[in-house]
Amino acid sequence: MAEAQRVDPQALRRWPLPSLAGDADKEARGRIVVIAGSREMPGAAVLAATAALRVGAGKLVIATARSLAAQMAFSMPEARVIALPETPNGGFEAAAGAELLEECLRPAHAVVIGPGLMDPDATCAFVHAVLPLLRDRPVVLDALAMDSVARVGRFPEPVLLTPHAGEMAHLSGMDKDTVLADPLAAALQAARRWNAVVAVKGASTAIAAPDGRAWLHEGGNAGLATSGSGDTLAGAIGGLAARGATLEQACAWGVLLHAQAGERLARRLGPVGYLAREIAQEMVTVLAALEDGAGVTPEADLPTGT
Repeated sequence: MAEAQRVDPQALRRWPLPSLAGDADKEARGRIVVIAGSREMPGAAVLAATAALRVGAGKLVIATARSLAAQMAFSMPEARVIALPETPNGGFEAAAGAELLEECLRPAHAVVIGPGLMDPDATCAFVHAVLPLLRDRPVVLDALAMDSVARVGRFPEPVLLTPHAGEMAHLSGMDKDTVLADPLAAALQAARRWNAVVAVKGASTAIAAPDGRAWLHEGGNAGLATSGSGDTLAGAIGGLAARGATLEQACAWGVLLHAQAGERLARRLGPVGYLAREIAQEMVTVLAALEDGAGVTPEADLPTGT
């Protein structure tokens, strides 16, 4: 088995994100499309989209259920909002949705699909219809959108999947306890099988690429296991990819930012009880500290201030 590289502040300072010029405009910071939210879970789109902007993406499009598009436009005034036709069970209509999205996907630098979606069958059909429009750009599949792997089998181009142990067991057919016992082995096996970058989330988060490269982050806290936390992580990874990071780099940075933000919130507010909506704002400070110290003081710890 490949030896996993550590994901910690020192490692990421040696693996800096693509630089942004001081006068970079919003186009230079990247366009991201977040396809998320449903009538029962509209907030997932807000959480993912907010995180994408907090890590530096420049332009944002949210594609969401037609029944809540107007509400979304007021909740996220920074975004262009596209209203997608819905199935009776609350999913997105595949052919009509893909057609509506084609124009905005063409200039996108990264796409996140999945937070807060409903109707498993419709979601799989929708992802299958949209994937041909997403060639040559980073794609993050989260939550219900990951079920599309059963239909696709092996992706023609690598995408990123972000399952926790239970989702990984569902997607792969492995026993959940087996995944928990060795998330790195599970991630490596799935990455090769699906031609995907796979991040198995947990107290130890294992990231694996199809070519056998692997990364391991150990840390975080119980407070991160809260509703909407995964939506925030998916959005952050997408935002970093929109800025020009590869899928595996965006994932490694996103995982660390998410964990360190949780640590800061736990110190300030308590080990549990902070909200997913607070994680993205905390990421701004962590990201600034990492980028300011890139290649200069690799031993420096991240700030713990209040």
